Amino acid sequence: EVQLQASGGGLVQPGESLRLSCAASGFIFDDYAIGWFRQAPGKEREGVSCISRFGSTTWYADSVKGRFAISRDNAKNTVYLQMISLKPGDTAVYYCSRKSSGWCKYEDDYWGQGTQVTVSS
Repeated sequence: EVQLQASGGGLVQPGESLRLSCAASGFIFDDYAIGWFRQAPGKEREGVSCISRFGSTTWYADSVKGRFAISRDNAKNTVYLQMISLKPGDTAVYYCSRKSSGWCKYEDDYWGQGTQVTVSS
């Protein structure tokens, strides 16, 4: 069974940092790209970042470029999203997802429960 579990969210003040983790199981982890997307109340789902199967290619939404960094540890079946200089507009539930192949251009085929990130003073 494919499972993706996001963790690491919390309540932080503007300008602070968080690191999200995505622990995966049930599939051959380094066969697939992994992405992050977020959804805030009343807003559409927004793709945030993605990393290819071996980490050679990454993608970021314009809204997070320069502030977020994605990485993966294939030995631990885990993807990380380091977020710095957080803004109130980053408040959302963050989900990690599996792409249907090894590259980020493919669609999501699985995702798990998300982790809440709240940025507020």
